[in-house]
Parts: sequence; structure tokens; C-alpha cells
Amino acid sequence: MLKVGVLGAGHLGKIHLRLLNSSEKYTLIGFYDADAINGKKVVDEFGYNYFDNINTLIDAAEVVAIVTPTLSHFECAKKAMEKGKHVFIEKPITNTLEEAEELLTLEKQFGVKGQVGHVERFNPAFAAIKSQIHNPMFIETHRLAEFNPRGTDVPVVLDLMIHDIDAILSVVDSPVKQINASGVSVISQSPDIANARIEFENGCVANLTASRISLKNMRKSRFFQQDAYISVDFLEKKVEVVKMKDAPEQPGDFDMILQNAEGVKKQIYFENPDIVSNNAILDELETFADAINTNSTPIVSLAQGTKALKVALEIIESFKN
Repeated sequence: MLKVGVLGAGHLGKIHLRLLNSSEKYTLIGFYDADAINGKKVVDEFGYNYFDNINTLIDAAEVVAIVTPTLSHFECAKKAMEKGKHVFIEKPITNTLEEAEELLTLEKQFGVKGQVGHVERFNPAFAAIKSQIHNPMFIETHRLAEFNPRGTDVPVVLDLMIHDIDAILSVVDSPVKQINASGVSVISQSPDIANARIEFENGCVANLTASRISLKNMRKSRFFQQDAYISVDFLEKKVEVVKMKDAPEQPGDFDMILQNAEGVKKQIYFENPDIVSNNAILDELETFADAINTNSTPIVSLAQGTKALKVALEIIESFKN
């Protein structure tokens, strides 16, 4: 079992502590939080071991889970990596692209592994269908959330949309060609609602919408590819798959047949992939342990987290144009 320590004991940090404490792949040594008063509250409520010095925790751990505000991700990760520790970093990987690229250098320099907490990769609905998403040519995503003051210190692109950016980059095997985007600040100092159009070199187009001032929550993505339409509901953990194949010579009474202008007949049919219930955060943490133990590439590597951040920052920059 890998000895793991957690940096940050806020809302998400407490979830990491609970899950790591229950994991059979880690031994939780404790946590550090810059707010000593909060640290004492967490100790009193849950009994986890509190380190009052960040370096002491890093020295005692083999793996460091960084669940601090984004602005401190880089410094925390750098401290840990320079001491030869593996790092799990909540999304986004860092605040700037330069910081992310420096972490990639440190990862190689010190021979450690890193994973970024893009948890939707482990959503059971997406995991059930990802292998069937082949060369999508149009993608549409909606990630809408009711207002919550937590997270409004960053643009909605880094708070919400980056989940969909990472998922899209994991299924589109092509460089980004062009980005056009707009964002509006309604309540926060940074944009609360945004729309982005990403064009890829292979002709794929992705249209992303994210809002944190909606009246209801929604997390849906739709993938359109040759002879298939795939809808993923990340919130409800459901998948709809509509496919087409050449129509049989003698269609059945209930077969759904379409005929195009050229006279080509296609049969529409539906698939319902098995969705295995899971705890996505626990899965991402435990697959990271597997990657360390087997010396393999983490499912969401620091390089992939950097690519997602790069696109997100380009979207934010597009707001100014």
C-alpha cells in the first residue's frame, strides 16, 4: 500500500481524505491545511492525522494528493516532485500554462508520476461508451450548474468547461485548428457563462456551453460520427446510442428504415451499454496507484491535463477578441 498525504481539507479535500482512508491501495498518513483552525475542526470531526507543516507531510508520504486552490497547485506539486513524490493534482493542473509545462519537466527530471483530477473520465456513463466513440465529427456539450459561491474565483471555463474539454481531447485525435468563444460575467468578477467553438485539423467541430448561473443542473455531451449518435448524461449516468447499418433485404415489421435521396436504405437500431456503478473519485485515485505500482502511464497524465489547460486558456483569451 502506498503512503499518501493530502494537501487541502476543504470540501473536496475532505472527500479525498475519506476515500483514501477507505482505499485498499493506500495508507492515509494524514493531511495538511494552511488554515490551522480548519485543520483542527477536521481532526475533531474525523480523526485524521494533521500535519502543521507541509514539508513534514511531503517527507512522510510516497504520494501527495493536492486538493488546494488552483493558485497553489504549482508550488505544492513542485515541492512534492522535487522530493521524489508522486502527485495527484485536482483540476485544473495549474493556474498558468508555464507552470504546467514546468511540472512536465519536473516529472521527467525526478522520475515521478502525476495524474490530474479530471474525474469525468471515470464517470461510469463515459467509461461505458468511450471505446465506441470513433472519429466524431461534431460534438455538443452542455455543463450547467446552479450558482454556488465556491469556485467563482476562477472563470467558468476553468471551473466547469474544462471537464468537457478534457473529455473531448481524449476522443478527438487531432490538433486544435481554431477557437472562437464568448463569455459573460453576471454575478462574479470572471465569466459565469461561456460558449466555445473548437475546430480541429481533421474537420471535427466541438460546441461547448458552460454556465454556473442556471436554474437547473445539466451535464450532457453528444457525439455525432459516421452511422452513430451517442449521448452521454454525466449527471444521471446514462447513455443513449443510436446507430445505423445497411437495411436488410426483407425488413421486419418493426424495423426502423430510412432512405436517403440517393435511395440508400439504412436501418436504425439502439444500443444500451452496461453501466457499472462506481465512485469516480475513488476510481481515479486507485488507478493512479495502479499506474505507480506497474510503472505505467496514468489515465489522465500531466501531459493531458496540460493540453486541457492550454485549450481552456485559449478559450478565455478568445473572450477578449
